[in-house]
Amino acid sequence: MRRAPALAAAAAVACAALAGPASTATLRNVKVGDNYFVRDGPARVVTVSRNTRVKWLWRGDAPHNVTVRRGPVRFHSKTMRVGSYSKLMRRAGTYRIVCTIHGARDQSMTLRVR
Repeated sequence: MRRAPALAAAAAVACAALAGPASTATLRNVKVGDNYFVRDGPARVVTVSRNTRVKWLWRGDAPHNVTVRRGPVRFHSKTMRVGSYSKLMRRAGTYRIVCTIHGARDQSMTLRVR
């Protein structure tokens, strides 16, 4: 009778091993600083694959938000001084993102999802 629980436990371990590791989500961080999103040149473009989680990380002292002005899906973070906001990007396309406090001229970026 003692063998049955031991066999069941061994079978569960074997099934978990055969299933392989759990899939890990791709993550891309974007800094939200005082009057900038991305500092990679004048284009301020970030490109990710579909099903990538983009996480905006607040840095600096001023309040900011993340707002999609144009794109396949609209989303908007709350305005904050510290913290982060993330979005799983499921729809491919080009997203034009601004901080509504500072405007597109001072704080904007393009997010391309392939």
